[in-house]
Amino acid sequence: MKCSLRGASMEPAQDAKSYKQEFMKKWMPYFKKRYVFFFVISMISLVLPFIKINGNHVFLLSFDKKQLQLLGVAFDMQEFYLMPFLLIMLFMFIFFLTTLGGRVWCGWSCPQTIFRVIYRDFIEGWLLGMHSRRNKQKDADLSKSENKIKKVIAILIWTGLSVIAASNFMWYFIPPEDFFSYLANPAEHMVLIGFIVVLTGFLVYDVVWLAENFCVYICPYARIQSVMYDNNTIMEIYDDKRGGAIYDAAGAKIADKPAQGDCVGCMACVNVCPTHIDIRKGMQLECINCLECADACAPVMASLGKENLIKWTSYEAMEKGKTKIFRFRIIAYIVILVAVFSALLVMGSKKEHMLLNINRTTELYAVKDSGVVENHYTFLFQNTDSKDHTYYFEIVGRDDIKIARPSEPFTLKSGSKAKKVVVLETSKMLANNDRKDTPIDIKIRAFAMDDKQNIVVDRDAVFFYPSTEVLNNKKAK
Repeated sequence: MKCSLRGASMEPAQDAKSYKQEFMKKWMPYFKKRYVFFFVISMISLVLPFIKINGNHVFLLSFDKKQLQLLGVAFDMQEFYLMPFLLIMLFMFIFFLTTLGGRVWCGWSCPQTIFRVIYRDFIEGWLLGMHSRRNKQKDADLSKSENKIKKVIAILIWTGLSVIAASNFMWYFIPPEDFFSYLANPAEHMVLIGFIVVLTGFLVYDVVWLAENFCVYICPYARIQSVMYDNNTIMEIYDDKRGGAIYDAAGAKIADKPAQGDCVGCMACVNVCPTHIDIRKGMQLECINCLECADACAPVMASLGKENLIKWTSYEAMEKGKTKIFRFRIIAYIVILVAVFSALLVMGSKKEHMLLNINRTTELYAVKDSGVVENHYTFLFQNTDSKDHTYYFEIVGRDDIKIARPSEPFTLKSGSKAKKVVVLETSKMLANNDRKDTPIDIKIRAFAMDDKQNIVVDRDAVFFYPSTEVLNNKKAK
């Protein structure tokens, strides 16, 4: 499918003026579409931490609670094996997106880009009237009234928004309900305050002074994008066959205006570029696929009754008129993403709503005067469900080993832990070995008394039975 910026269709008898009028009625600049998209993404990122499913957050990586909450399901530290699946999905999705649409993430979804648009276009441009990126005459007039006071005001406004952005970032690691209660006692949570201050300071420096240099010199994404591009990757492309060559094959500039071609050399595409490149030079490291240059070129070409020279398309479409979407690399990424996501679903569906760790004490066993053999264990229970439950356990398939302690079930609140000293005993003859102790494999089944069907875990353990020599010596005493 050919991707291009389309205006009104031009009939041979249609003059340039009527063409431009018809074009401007139907045309919506890409930057307006990006503003809408930015607003939607910003609202989602702000609201998402407050959304809960079954009492758990949609996404929360809490180091305080040592818990990952994903789509309403809480996974504890022992279940963090799911994190590699999430990271693999993230990187595979980035590779897939880059191969398909170039740096579309940079121009349309990256927080750095969104923050720069808020500061540059909204605060400085629209709110304070300090400049206008798309009207150079207005920009020249307004630059006379621009002063240091407005700059300070812009920085103060952005600092306030940076505090919100920094807090929003922290909500994915500290649930909002805890976050605001911590802020009520700042002296007791100076680490949290420190994180917010550092993040706010970085955002102010990054957006106000570092600006698009972050994309050009710091962001590693720009360095890896070129190896994932192919001729079918959709990106911003200057049609040099129609417009004329501005640069030679070595990248050296020939002229601002080609000797032959539709490009009028107005430099509108260069002046509006946030990373200060000339799209007419071809694919460049600094291009973030924001399509600002396409917006700048479209009305200029429309005034001449011609189609845009800068399009969002692929080199394959420029040559053959069609972009091949489903090619080997795209299909491979889709297969990998589906496989990893399926594995994540399968692993996530096996989540246990209680955790149980069984450890033996330093004493291997104890023999009472009556001949009863005891084994001592330490059971660590954790209620990972969103409700309180009463727990107990049993020994599966063995009537000859009994639970001596604890004798009664116990209750755990949601998210709480309990350490229990467990004593298993037997009065039966479980083994007959004259010289060696005998390890006997047993299975412990722990469960919630109020939901035995769903909340149950099995753990393997070992019960050590003493040699007959030890038993005889005990009886002799």
